[in-house]
Amino acid sequence: MEPWISDAVGMLGTLLVVLAFFLLQLDRADPKGLTYNLLNLLGAIFLLFSLVFTFNLASFVIELFWIAASLIGMWRYWRRRSAAGQSTS
Repeated sequence: MEPWISDAVGMLGTLLVVLAFFLLQLDRADPKGLTYNLLNLLGAIFLLFSLVFTFNLASFVIELFWIAASLIGMWRYWRRRSAAGQSTS
């Protein structure tokens, strides 16, 4: 694979993670919401992809934790949503 491709994917990941953070700081995203967690998840996955081609252990480890935290956030989002739907039935 051309190095510029993995760099571009990694930069897209960086953009998504930073965008999620800015939206949070501007009160345009809910930290418990799907959008915030999905942006973080996709960003971390794209960064992890780029690390396969230019490996850095510390960055690899933090992206694994970022993915785990995002998945937990998404799971909790769906669980809350499901519970809200059941309470109105």
